[in-house]
Amino acid sequence: MKDISRNALNLFLGLILAGFVSTNHASAADGKTVFKQNCAVCHALTDQKLTGPGLKGIADRAPKGDWLFNWVKNNEKVIKSGDAYANNIFHANGNMAMTVFEGTLSDDDIKAVIGFILNPPVEQKAAPTVATAGATDSSANQEEGVNPLYILLASVVILAILIGILRGIRISLQRVTLEKEGEAVPETVSFFQECINWLSNHRRFMAVCIIIIASVLGKMSWNALFRVGVYYDWQTDKGYHPEQPIKFSHKIHAGDNAIACQYCHNSVEKSRHAGIPTVNVCMNCHKGIQEGPTTGTKEIAKIYAAAGFDPKTGTYNESNQNPIQWVKVHNLPDLVYFNHSQHVVVGKVDCAKCHGDVKTMTTVEQRSPLTMKWCIECHRKTEVAMDGNPYYERLHDALKEKYKGQHLKAFTVAQMGGIECGKCHY
Repeated sequence: MKDISRNALNLFLGLILAGFVSTNHASAADGKTVFKQNCAVCHALTDQKLTGPGLKGIADRAPKGDWLFNWVKNNEKVIKSGDAYANNIFHANGNMAMTVFEGTLSDDDIKAVIGFILNPPVEQKAAPTVATAGATDSSANQEEGVNPLYILLASVVILAILIGILRGIRISLQRVTLEKEGEAVPETVSFFQECINWLSNHRRFMAVCIIIIASVLGKMSWNALFRVGVYYDWQTDKGYHPEQPIKFSHKIHAGDNAIACQYCHNSVEKSRHAGIPTVNVCMNCHKGIQEGPTTGTKEIAKIYAAAGFDPKTGTYNESNQNPIQWVKVHNLPDLVYFNHSQHVVVGKVDCAKCHGDVKTMTTVEQRSPLTMKWCIECHRKTEVAMDGNPYYERLHDALKEKYKGQHLKAFTVAQMGGIECGKCHY
């Protein structure tokens, strides 16, 4: 905390060295690197206060000249000299000392970071693609499409009209033929009664149709019941992918920034549950990181709302704190016992084995079916990492004795009893 405050004040005063910008021998890219490594944790380029004050308008608030440069290099020396402005800054930041950068940052580094803060490079953003009116209408029609129910209803209506017309033609032709031959014309019956008469005269055909339809429906029912409770699309191999209250990107956190899974899911090595991170875990980083690379401040503001945190003042309001309602993605039935610590610590199973390559996902989705068949197949194929694992020493010796005639070099979970019903259902 002490180093962070020092860093903040160093940056605060160093920014005011506008006179040195003109003689800056380092590039803006170098200044950006120095800023990120030494200053970004305490300072924002806006007027928001983090650990230290915001840097917007810093050149207009502080004295000009060599004094500020000397302050950045060794603020303690300037404070001890009795300088009024230096002491005001020191007291305004809770009398917490800044880091002394003399010997750490060169003169060119200081000038470069000042140049970056006063004139940060403008990042070029790709211009949005403007579609023509015709293309817009076409894409809109393709996205909206036609409701299949309307197509079905229209088909039924057309078929009914066609059947009615053909039936009327048939009856008229039969009537004309019978009258021409001098035979009696039978009384016209309704369409419903005609259908009943036809079915009664074709019973064997109807019996075969009923057997086929019953078989198809039975198979469809079996498939539906077989997958009850499994949030998984077997045709596309895509699983449950819900919307989350905050657009948290695993790709940015676990992939780009290489944050270990255990940092947020900190009970995965100690409990049967991996654990859902609390807002406090998010605030460990986002008290200082207030803007994301893709969503800006919008989604991080939701974290602040849950924590009751005011980013401008850096204070918490305990009466206005609410937990984040994350949506659970991977669900197992209550009748199944699954222990994360047993698999991760003892079994040394990598998280991606069950959850997929989360480092490439934006929002997490279910990548494995998590069915009983899937678990059993894994237990039958997965070899247990016994070497150097004290948990398995006695068990390893017992398995060698049990399978000594088979000359096995490795053992699977199934050979250890991993497919016994009582292991997962008790």
